[in-house]
Amino acid sequence: MTLISQNPANGKKIKSYEEMTSDEVVNILEKVQTDWKVWRQVSFTNRSKTMMNTSAILREKKNEFARLMSLEMGKPFTQAVAEVEKSAWVCEYYAKNAESFLSPRDVKTEASKSYIAFEPIGIVLAVMPWNFPFWQVFRFAAPTLMAGNAGVLKHASNVQGCASAIEQIFSKAGFPKHLFRTLRIGSSMVSEVIEHSYIRAVTLTGSTPAGKAVAAKAGSLLKKTVLELGGSDPYVVLEDADIEKSAHACVEGRMLNTGQSCIAAKRFIVVESIKDDFEALVVRKMGMKRMGDPFEDVDIGPMVNEAARDELHRQVTQSVKTGAILLLGGRVVVEHEEDDVGAFYLPTVLTNVSPGMPAFDEELFGPVAVIISAKDEEDAIRLANQTEFGLGAAVFTKDVKKGEEIAKNKLQAGACFLNDFVRSDPRLPFGGVKESGYGRELGEFGIHEFVNIKTVYIT
Repeated sequence: MTLISQNPANGKKIKSYEEMTSDEVVNILEKVQTDWKVWRQVSFTNRSKTMMNTSAILREKKNEFARLMSLEMGKPFTQAVAEVEKSAWVCEYYAKNAESFLSPRDVKTEASKSYIAFEPIGIVLAVMPWNFPFWQVFRFAAPTLMAGNAGVLKHASNVQGCASAIEQIFSKAGFPKHLFRTLRIGSSMVSEVIEHSYIRAVTLTGSTPAGKAVAAKAGSLLKKTVLELGGSDPYVVLEDADIEKSAHACVEGRMLNTGQSCIAAKRFIVVESIKDDFEALVVRKMGMKRMGDPFEDVDIGPMVNEAARDELHRQVTQSVKTGAILLLGGRVVVEHEEDDVGAFYLPTVLTNVSPGMPAFDEELFGPVAVIISAKDEEDAIRLANQTEFGLGAAVFTKDVKKGEEIAKNKLQAGACFLNDFVRSDPRLPFGGVKESGYGRELGEFGIHEFVNIKTVYIT
């Protein structure tokens, strides 16, 4: 099988990569296991120095890595640069904090001494998506390696250039040569890799069906998983919200990475008394977004491929057929010559959306804003939670006390933001509930996912 990297802005092939054989994968895992046995004994001080080297390389070559991202998956170049910088930040965060997060913790018992220790478990397999090809990997790898583990990466087929670059970054930073390796394999080989005795845990970011398949396989072998899956994030806009600021946050949260983010704003649920004014602002702001070649001065680039674009268009057209109203966009870009079309989809706004429509029930992974009318606050919260997903959510209101109560106790999601759009941060745990997965990445909780939390009891 051949893994192909293709430029979504023009459909042209960038490079092809031959998939590794089972024997090649096993050979790599044996080398990773050997280097892990050495790495687990390395002090936090030396681990930290090496991780800081990683951050320095990312910052030094951020334009080079950003260009690779933009070529392979279409991210606007300025956003790609920001992604590399964020990846450097997460490396610095764990380089500075891993030792304190994993320091033994005394617990008072009847024993003369009892405490909790944190011990590395071995090789963690990461199955990662194309939409944030650097950030998704580094937010897993930084805590994993700082905890004394090793990592192997099965990256999305279309970003193999990014995968190879990341492997080289860790090697150049001074980590053992085989501590972090990329496996050039397709999805069909993931199960085989999970079965290998050296793999001790799996982390996956991707679709809910993919997460369920990996969880079932890993679970049958009693191997731990952390899953960050799909989302249909509701943004609740209450009657007393600052409409201008709310509309701005909703649109920015929706359109980052051309709308191709699990944690993007997906459903704008607006109290009907302010819906018309909010709707007009969203249409205006969405219409101002500049679309085009990722290397030009644009806000949004192409979608990852034409198949993804066509699926998004199906969801939009089916929603309109069942009662949604199209206010903006809603069509594939076909103005260019055939060879230069690319996977572009116009910024789109749908309103009059309700349960039963794809725009309400499904995850729309692209530049489509969905507006849903609610009778009042209670109805808005009900509609927000009427989803199988639970990754992120936001609430907009001038009443901070009320907004905090809604965010903390009423919205069913792993992260709830007040008067801002949802985003990940190395300092805060990140993950979902319901069909959006389980476990946490980032923050102190993230580094504890793949360690043996060991009790030591001395009489």
